[in-house]
Amino acid sequence: MGDRRFRLDLSYDGTHFHGWAMQPGQRTVEGELATWLTRIAGTAQPVRLVVAGRTDAGVHARGQVAHADLPATMDAAELKRRLLRALPPDIVVRRLTVAPPGFDARFAAIWRRYVYRLWDLSSHPDPLLRGMVTTKSLDLDPELMTAAGSRLLGLRDFAPFCRRREGATTIRTLLQCEARRVADGCGTIELTVRADAFCHSMVRSLTGALVAVGSGTQSMDWLDEVAAGPTRAGSVTVMPARGLCLEQVAYAPDHELAQRARAAHARRTLPAGPETTTGPVDSDDCGCGFEG
Repeated sequence: MGDRRFRLDLSYDGTHFHGWAMQPGQRTVEGELATWLTRIAGTAQPVRLVVAGRTDAGVHARGQVAHADLPATMDAAELKRRLLRALPPDIVVRRLTVAPPGFDARFAAIWRRYVYRLWDLSSHPDPLLRGMVTTKSLDLDPELMTAAGSRLLGLRDFAPFCRRREGATTIRTLLQCEARRVADGCGTIELTVRADAFCHSMVRSLTGALVAVGSGTQSMDWLDEVAAGPTRAGSVTVMPARGLCLEQVAYAPDHELAQRARAAHARRTLPAGPETTTGPVDSDDCGCGFEG
């Protein structure tokens, strides 16, 4: 009967994983999933997974999405039950379904939403949550951070905030960049960053820049100068992985999935500039597959 495509919606605590991508001798999210999918499916070759966002070591996910092509005889509900029994407790498959035609976890996504969580001097840290939040010995102003983030919205080259990869573009469309202090009893600051795609370390670098402005350490003019630079800015701190979580991946309607996947492979250009990439969008840093 051949194969059919399955969609997996999953969450994981990234603390003890060396990122998403399978690596020899390292414990990774993809490695755990592929091992158990291969065993359960009984395939001769290891199951290959395609993911929406290839998170880095220590980065968490609440709304990660992946797909795998498995024997058509597999029942989605039974496969989910068996995975829940087999997988370690720091990975949970929340939903497993037969994917609609044209679905691609990576290229059919229209945006990805990350949240970076911070405690500052006004916060009341909960030690039980310390693996999910970064503590800064500073007073942070979420409104000032949001004002700074608004200056970066839209289609632009995010090279100053990315770890460049050969042949990959750093042009992205940043749709949202907002900070707020939430009423969680801890006074946690959540920085929400949403974009069509992210390049490597982009969210953590953006967070570092906005923390610098929000603490008064740097000015808005400094941020403008950094953002206008042609290459990665050494003055921007890349924040620790533990505060970052992939919260949500959004997809085109079912009838537009194939069209969206084709469009995601297209070359990216800035409106008034020359072509700046030699290949498709390498789309979450965490490009399209990185953690940000």
